[in-house]
Amino acid sequence: MTIPDITPGEIDADTLQRSIARRDPVILDIGCNDGSHTLWFLKIFRRARVYSFEPDPRPRKRFMENVKHHRAVLLEFALAAEDGETEFHMSSGQHPDPRYDRVFVKDWDYSGSIRKPKLHVQAYPWVKFERTITVPTRRLDTWAKAENLGQVDLIWADVQGAEVDLIAGGSETLRRTRYFYTEYSNEELYEGEITLEGILERLPEFEIVHRYQNDVLLRNAGLV
Repeated sequence: MTIPDITPGEIDADTLQRSIARRDPVILDIGCNDGSHTLWFLKIFRRARVYSFEPDPRPRKRFMENVKHHRAVLLEFALAAEDGETEFHMSSGQHPDPRYDRVFVKDWDYSGSIRKPKLHVQAYPWVKFERTITVPTRRLDTWAKAENLGQVDLIWADVQGAEVDLIAGGSETLRRTRYFYTEYSNEELYEGEITLEGILERLPEFEIVHRYQNDVLLRNAGLV
């Protein structure tokens, strides 16, 4: 597949609404942190069901304070290649730009991952990884089967280098997914992180709709 040029900016509500084209989509917000995107989905899709996944207990606390809606469900485990448990590398630190203090927590918890940091520590030296915890893991397919989940309209993934694990554990669910939006990096910021080409190789049924600087919107050509 030819990888298109980068689209300036980032995805917006209009692009997402035109793509999904449903008032009541099923959305998975994977790596939801404090629920900011969950709230966004609930706002722009008035009948959406949103399943939000977050293994880090720190942003989960803020999620529960921020998101109080019957159409949103918070799930307290990491989606991975295997069911069980794994080590989670918790991020911390303070953003060097003081303007971020008004938006983000001072103890930076936006970069935690089930993948060990690699080049991330050089690229963003102010982000620290000084603590690990053990978190439960589920395969996306395991969870979706237990949930009796049918077609998914959007998977929104912010899994910090663990895209390969999400895909490996969710192949069946991804085949039933219309759109997949994910971060990507062509550098190994986390150990074993795959590039955008690697993501596309593992998702042959998907095609690129929009490619942004660090994110990509993919469409399942067999469903849309």
